[in-house]
Amino acid sequence: MSAGSAPISVLRQGPYLIASVHTALDDAQLTGLRRDLVEQIGLHRSRGVILDVAALDVLDSFGTQTLRDLAEMARLRGAVTVVVGIAPEVAFTMVQVGTALGCAVTRLDLEDGLAYLDARVGSGSAAGVERRAAWSVRRAGEVDAGGLG
Repeated sequence: MSAGSAPISVLRQGPYLIASVHTALDDAQLTGLRRDLVEQIGLHRSRGVILDVAALDVLDSFGTQTLRDLAEMARLRGAVTVVVGIAPEVAFTMVQVGTALGCAVTRLDLEDGLAYLDARVGSGSAAGVERRAAWSVRRAGEVDAGGLG
């Protein structure tokens, strides 16, 4: 990993783990992410995992296979995996190359991913709405601070 910011951040949000990939990962980092998330599912008794790949402009066959394996391992550990933020170009390439994410569900963005998990694993509707609202406010603050808003 580089001396700068970490390429992946993992947050625990109630019964969910949210892993945001900030930059392209090499094979060793992808393998480490898979191992760490599968361990954290048991450690935190997580019911769902969200993988936010919005920052990626490429997802090669090894990366797709690793995410597919992660989703299957998470399922075997009792957690639902949702991949969010797949860029249009990445989706196009995945279809052209014939790669798929297996049992991982995909949603447009983090908010949709959280809504899906709330409906699927039932973390409590009031808590889920409150969490999504807080996340949206936090996310909007990041965009504003980054000069994009």
